Amino acid sequence: MATDSSLLNSELEQQHQEELYQQLLQTMGKIHSAIPDTKVIRPQPGMCVKTVSEPDKQKVFVNICQSNSVPPPPDLSREDLEELLQSEDPSGYRVPMSLGEPHTEVDNSSQGCTAYDVVINQEFFQKCQEELLFQQFVILVSFEGLENKYKLELSRDWKVLKNRKFLGSVSEQNIRTKSKPVIQELQPQESSTASAKRPEFLLLVEPSSGNPEYLIAEIKLPGVLSSRSLVLDVGEDHLILTARPSLFHLDTFHAFLINQENSVAQFNKSTQILTVIMPIVSS
Repeated sequence: MATDSSLLNSELEQQHQEELYQQLLQTMGKIHSAIPDTKVIRPQPGMCVKTVSEPDKQKVFVNICQSNSVPPPPDLSREDLEELLQSEDPSGYRVPMSLGEPHTEVDNSSQGCTAYDVVINQEFFQKCQEELLFQQFVILVSFEGLENKYKLELSRDWKVLKNRKFLGSVSEQNIRTKSKPVIQELQPQESSTASAKRPEFLLLVEPSSGNPEYLIAEIKLPGVLSSRSLVLDVGEDHLILTARPSLFHLDTFHAFLINQENSVAQFNKSTQILTVIMPIVSS
């Protein structure tokens, strides 16, 4: 077995994929599965955005809430935002947010609808109230986050309700107080990820029935010869992978809360498959 010194752990050679799963599961069983540092917050109402789901045209309300417990995004001027939106890779700027579970509500017409709560930093929310461009940007980012996490499609024909800051009742949310990338933080690259391909991948849960304990990502990376060319970021509800130089780029959300610190990644040079084992805290 050839050992790679990168933080993607050791590379596996000449082993069947079933053996890989067994080895990884045994490894995970030995790791102390401490629940990551979290705390419960009760966000403040902010603004309520009305839209519809596609293609069924069902009413959806997105409550964009505010809390100082959510960290602010990097400082950005209006000019910087305009330049970012015109760039090839606007996803390089990330807005920290907490995406709540869907809840059923009743609108003003006594019709059933679905609402989602999105929590952003309080100071950044105020900036969005003062600058229409920032408000539109954070609504778009919220929609994209909800679509990725819950496999939705939301219409971009939205309306910000003037006389309502929140639909339903404000619920507590459980957020992380300590966030630590498992591999390393993604750094801006000279080459844009716009030219990179989205790799084929599978997301599996283990065990397949009952309460899930692990989320397993199996990512096919043909042409990748070493894990040294891979940059992996395992988030609490998403996974980002870049294969340099501009070979592959994957940014996907899932519906689980992951124990980031105890996740394990291993690359099989023979099959050119990266397998990521992530302990599930809750779904």
